Amino acid sequence: MHTKNNISLIEKQLKNKKQKIVAMLAPSFVAEFDYPDIIHQLKALGFDKVVELTFGAKMINREYHKQLEAEKYKNKNLQKLIISSACAGISEIIPQKFPKLKNNLINVDSPMTATAKICKKIYPKHKTLFISPCQFKKTEAEKSKFVDYAVDYQQLHNLFKKYKIKEDKKKSHKKNHQLSLLFNRFYNDYTKIYPLSGGLSKTAHLKGAVKKSECRIIGGIKQVEKFLNKPQSLIRFLDATFCTGGCIGGPYLSKALTLAQKKKRVLHYINVAKQESIPENRKGLIEVAKAISFTR
Repeated sequence: MHTKNNISLIEKQLKNKKQKIVAMLAPSFVAEFDYPDIIHQLKALGFDKVVELTFGAKMINREYHKQLEAEKYKNKNLQKLIISSACAGISEIIPQKFPKLKNNLINVDSPMTATAKICKKIYPKHKTLFISPCQFKKTEAEKSKFVDYAVDYQQLHNLFKKYKIKEDKKKSHKKNHQLSLLFNRFYNDYTKIYPLSGGLSKTAHLKGAVKKSECRIIGGIKQVEKFLNKPQSLIRFLDATFCTGGCIGGPYLSKALTLAQKKKRVLHYINVAKQESIPENRKGLIEVAKAISFTR
């Protein structure tokens, strides 16, 4: 039985002109690959569409606010700790090591699943492939009915090398901003900070749903476990990531750069994206996601 991470099968599908595939890039991609070169490379590899997870992240942000606000009014006299579920590592470890807190994980999709649901609606005849910085997300993709295939960053590097797909050294696309080298359904907004520790709580506009003093941001599983062994009663929302620094600390990212350098790349990308003029038909409008449930 083939798994979704079967590279031979993925290569075969990419060569199949009748079967189109959407590449979904994890938000930490810019800490590993150059933008917009990565879009050019993925199209050259055979992907028909290339999306980043910002639109999916925006939709789950809305769901976080709604659920935290509902919890606030439901438990006025009972302080309940809500744990973020965007990180696949946290979602997997909590039930294993802290079974009593299993129901404290918020019932909201990850950005990957949310984006995959949106892609399945917009491109119903396309297969979806997720490009991951860690094994936990690949495992999540394996279980998802909305994600058809998954590869990690190192496997993608190997595919580029195998098919001799290199970056555009002339950088000609940076001058003319060809439409073919823009993300499909590109959502140009603040959720690009998601791969950094605390990116979720910083962009979910939780004011009114939870006080700033009631939130705790923790990156790194050892520190997360330390907190959960002795949780503070005043904390209502834990924005946690398995990897130190957030997704930019994922195991499949290159060790050539420090966390500080990777964070700098993410922040630079955000500033570059703000300057881009995205055609209206390339924007991810909220109406597109109507009728889609973003709960797990």
